[in-house]
Formats: sequence, structure tokens, C-alpha cells
Amino acid sequence: MSASSTARRIAATVLATGAVVSAVALPAAAHDGDRDRDRDRDRRHHRQDPRVEISDVQAGSPGRHHFRSNRSLNAEWVEITNNSRRSVNLDGWTLRDRDGNRYRFDDYRLAGRATVRVHTGQGRDTRTDLYQDRRDYVWDSRSDKATLRDHRGNIVDTESWNSRRR
Repeated sequence: MSASSTARRIAATVLATGAVVSAVALPAAAHDGDRDRDRDRDRRHHRQDPRVEISDVQAGSPGRHHFRSNRSLNAEWVEITNNSRRSVNLDGWTLRDRDGNRYRFDDYRLAGRATVRVHTGQGRDTRTDLYQDRRDYVWDSRSDKATLRDHRGNIVDTESWNSRRR
């Protein structure tokens, strides 16, 4: 066997091995690229998602408290605003305070450029007012934090306040 034929066999083996390794590695690399691209798209999509936010909070009923009266409880609320043109399905979203009290949105769609007020007490849900049906206050007027999460548990927005500053 001549040196040139040995060199050709080695070169052919190296090329064949390289082709096999590339064929196996390429789908994995392409898959990683797809995952990176999906992640980047999700980040962009998240930024472009309809912007839903906690727009206002009335923590602790203003004025004289009629201890735990439904009227007083309903004077305590959190407003959620959809700043986009498109409606957003809030089904499964949650609103929670620092103590872990949780309200779950059930079968509710927030229209584009609309606001809904989530009251603490009891009442009949409408497109602009929802009720937690509680018999005790949720939001501490001195210091608390409202956290809005989507149906996957991702934090959408938070609003914190204390007696000195909101």
C-alpha cells in the first residue's frame, strides 16, 4: 500500500466521521437555536403583550369605618387596567396581598383600554366591578403589596405602599 492511498483512506475516514458528527450535532445545535429564538420571541412578545397593570389601590376603607360592613369592605379595592387595544383573558389570574390573601379571576375578559375594580366585599360582578366576597379587610392601609399574576404564575405587576409614601 502506498503512502498516498493510506493518506486518502485516512482523509476519507476523517471526512466521513466529520459528516456523521455534523449530522448528529446539527439538529441539536439547530434545536438550541430554535430554543434561543423562541426565548427571544417570548421576551419580545412579553414586551408587546397587552399591558395589564395595577393602576390604583384604595387600601383600607376611607372615612369612618362601619366595622366590616359590606359597604365599607367594598370601599377597599384594587384597579386593574388594560392599556392595550385588545381584550385580555384574565381567567386564572390572581391578585394577592402580602399576607397571602388571594383573589382568583374566573371567566373574566378585560376589554381593551378598560379598567376593572376588584372590591373586597360582596356584590354582583359586572364588567367594571368584581367582588372578592370577603367579610374582612384585605389591604392594609399602613403598608402592603398587591401582586398580580397571570394564569401561569408569572408576575404581571406589583404595587407597594406604606404610610409615608405610595
